[in-house]
Amino acid sequence: MILYGDYHTHTPYSHGTGTILENAMMAKQKGLKEIAITDHGFAHLACGIKYKDVEKMREEIEVAKQKTGINILLGVEANLISMDGSIDLTKEQIKLFDIILMGYHYSAKPKTMGDFFSLMLGNITPIIKDSKAQIQKNTEAIMRAIDKYPIDILTHMGYGMRVDFLQIARHAKMAGTYVELNGKRINFSEDVFVQMAKEGVAFVVNSDAHRSENVGECNRAMNLILKNNIDINLIGNVDKLLMLKRKR
Repeated sequence: MILYGDYHTHTPYSHGTGTILENAMMAKQKGLKEIAITDHGFAHLACGIKYKDVEKMREEIEVAKQKTGINILLGVEANLISMDGSIDLTKEQIKLFDIILMGYHYSAKPKTMGDFFSLMLGNITPIIKDSKAQIQKNTEAIMRAIDKYPIDILTHMGYGMRVDFLQIARHAKMAGTYVELNGKRINFSEDVFVQMAKEGVAFVVNSDAHRSENVGECNRAMNLILKNNIDINLIGNVDKLLMLKRKR
């Protein structure tokens, strides 16, 4: 069982510490064939990428590819910013990237004041965040995003907002979107993971590396796969390279 690619890594363009080249060099050292640079989307207030830097990132990727022989995708970890499923990328901006990841982060600027209360405040207020109504609203927001955009990977599902994992996973399966097994955090239970696998949900194993030395470090996820004897064909980047939506 060999990890071929790591499709969730950060650089100083958001809040990672390893450069694009350093991430690629570490990937080569660890035997990976492909990585994606996926810094936070434009609406992340603390550490989102700047539109003006996208071309520079592409140039750095081309240099790193030549120096390391590693295939490098320019991606983004877009932010869910609205209960209507909006993310912080326009259709034109999506074309700038090779791969689109999407997750929820507290620090992203909401689309409207209503979204501030329902999405942001609703997921930090103790009385609200654990209610069945809020969980269902969160779940539906993510499913709407899957329907609206060519999202390749859902990152750290359940982080920062409670959701119905199985409902989203089933929706992701129908849309051809991968559910991430995050190297830093897996928020759903082992039983839920096994149920997802039984239903044929597709997964991707990623490090979510914020330091270059952590690129390719996915032991928690890999051990979970082995422990539960999960069909390797369900893991998009084990023993093969990830097949992306726009290349199918």
